[in-house]
Amino acid sequence: MRKFILRNFLSPGDIVMLTAAVRDLHKCYPNRYLTDVRTPCPQLWENNPYITVLAEPTDKKKEILRQAESDETPRVGAATQNDKRAVADEVIDCEYPLIHQSNHAPYHFIHGFIEFLNKKLGLHIKPTAFKGDIHISPLEKSWISQVQEITGEDTPFWIVVAGGKRDFTIKWWEFSRFQEVVDYFRGKILFVQVGEKGHEHPPLEGVLDLRGKTDLRQLVRLVYHAQGVLCPVTLLMHLAAAVEVKGGFPKNRPCVVIAGGREPSQWEAYPHHQYLHTVGALPCCDDGGCWKSRAVPLGDGDEKDLPQNRCVDVVDSLPRCMDMIFAAEVIRRIEMYFAGGVVRYLTRTQAAKAEDVITCPTKITEKIDRHAEAPVAV
Repeated sequence: MRKFILRNFLSPGDIVMLTAAVRDLHKCYPNRYLTDVRTPCPQLWENNPYITVLAEPTDKKKEILRQAESDETPRVGAATQNDKRAVADEVIDCEYPLIHQSNHAPYHFIHGFIEFLNKKLGLHIKPTAFKGDIHISPLEKSWISQVQEITGEDTPFWIVVAGGKRDFTIKWWEFSRFQEVVDYFRGKILFVQVGEKGHEHPPLEGVLDLRGKTDLRQLVRLVYHAQGVLCPVTLLMHLAAAVEVKGGFPKNRPCVVIAGGREPSQWEAYPHHQYLHTVGALPCCDDGGCWKSRAVPLGDGDEKDLPQNRCVDVVDSLPRCMDMIFAAEVIRRIEMYFAGGVVRYLTRTQAAKAEDVITCPTKITEKIDRHAEAPVAV
């Protein structure tokens, strides 16, 4: 078997797409390869059956170890770093140059790493699923969610991301419009706000605030328990598709994505999501996404402040493509899932519990401080 370490140090959303490529490599070429990865977010690879722990090769070490290598090959997921047979033949820096064709060619992000590996390895990998490959263990599934730990019952909830990283501020929707959406559904939907510390995530009112209170694996588990997701183009939309849907929920998790005109929809959107875009409606994105970085300069010295990397049509610090998406449209798209019957609003009892925790922030803090992933009582 050939042994590879696949390496990429981009953002977590990109790594979710790499999980799909690893899955599809093994699905299309079973028992042909051993793979390990080097990425900034190992928590996305937990429980992954396609990962074998491999040591990085050096020329001298490769030669010595090849001479000592037996015919027995380590099983996927079973090797350890002390197993001298488990040394990679090659470290591959994975890219997705296919993105440069995304405005005009009929490809999704999920094809990006796949096509790179096809060219690099001379293969014909094809996507086997329209989502990333995130694995939740049976033990993790037995744990109650952070939300249930706080509310005291299995309350349905939607995750909301109302901000983002400062490198691509063009992806941000107006914060006050997120608040309009939350206010409209108060008493019907419990929104749980998440966001990484150090990123820009102003606090919403009327939500359960978990900003900065989840590591990446906890976020994966939170998505597992979530009824739906509301977000811009970001990690959460990819997790909404990739993370298994909890029993009792629809086959695919509802997700409303506020996208604007930066990315072409065919590259980013998932079939079961409501993907709100304006590509084709403005001169700046009439031939695909603009792929710009910022709406206004931040003065931080980053090259994303340069004129060629900034939005060319700004309305009160908001890209016009995002300004064209009103709260009423987002509300309508969320309502579609409920009107269609795949999900249900909170019951009166659940709504009362939700109101109790969002109006008493001290309760949230106290319960998070003593929170441990607790197994469900049976």
